[in-house]
Amino acid sequence: MDLPTVLFFLHALIAVGSAVAMLTSRNAVHAALWLVVNFVTIALFFLTLAAPFIAMVQITVYAGAIMVLFLFVIMLLGAERLGGEERFAFQRPLALLLAGALLVEIVYLLLSPSARALAAMPALTQEGTPQAVGQLLFSRYLFPFELTSVLLLVAMIGVLVLTKD
Repeated sequence: MDLPTVLFFLHALIAVGSAVAMLTSRNAVHAALWLVVNFVTIALFFLTLAAPFIAMVQITVYAGAIMVLFLFVIMLLGAERLGGEERFAFQRPLALLLAGALLVEIVYLLLSPSARALAAMPALTQEGTPQAVGQLLFSRYLFPFELTSVLLLVAMIGVLVLTKD
């Protein structure tokens, strides 16, 4: 196996392991930190796909800003400990059944001839670069971009009004 394939499987193992650790963690802060590890491994996948801008956005927005917000809410509410009684006993067997079905699908797709043909395709190098994203953002998606900026401005003003004493 070549180095990119080994790195892919190593990142995939870390991503799946951190997702499982996040789901099985009893402490909400630990679960949020495992989610940060998962977000970073997803950013590494973007880097291997030659999309460095999207990888940095993944780290900045998700692993940075959104996780800080999650941790702030967890600490504010005092909900560090998860658990208690299990109300929905059917969820665990259903989750195991669905995970098994997903595993069977993944093995089938990896062993099918179409997976080998997909792996032989060359990587796209133009999509995901800062120039390509900027060109799309300020041409085709200019109105949604400006609408989002106005929405964020209104949210910041609302926070200032609500916290003013």
